Amino acid sequence: MNDREMMQLSQQLGEALRQLGATVTTAESCTGGWVAKMITDIAGSSAWFERGFVTYSNEAKQQMIGVDGATLEAHGAVSEPVVRQMALGALNAAAATWAVSVSGIAGPDGGSAQKPVGTVWFGIANDQGEVRTYLQNFPGDREAVRRQATVFALQTLWQNIRQKA
Repeated sequence: MNDREMMQLSQQLGEALRQLGATVTTAESCTGGWVAKMITDIAGSSAWFERGFVTYSNEAKQQMIGVDGATLEAHGAVSEPVVRQMALGALNAAAATWAVSVSGIAGPDGGSAQKPVGTVWFGIANDQGEVRTYLQNFPGDREAVRRQATVFALQTLWQNIRQKA
């Protein structure tokens, strides 16, 4: 997806949130704030986006959005239980309607046989207590993995919001 298409996706997401009077927050690790950047690139986004959390380190995940240290120890940062806690923690910290979380291995280092480079977990939570998680394995270099993760986060968030509308 090129930059123009990413911008269109962000506009669609913003329009859906605006129509519902809903807000969104982000909790990002491997994308380093790229999801929040795409959301806030849209004029008027302050109506549906108040804050995002770039929780790159495990310490940040614990301090900023309440991820449990025992969960990080048991499962690692790139895991379903962690993105679940990231999404719920960000949702609560921001008092938002929706949250999206991202944690992955963008590379070129850090991968393993169980979690190769390109492994990215996502969480989508809403203020109704629903949480959905998704696992993707993206090809390419660091930039490609991060871009694909950003697009997937925006698309999946938009699809979840549309299902609730």
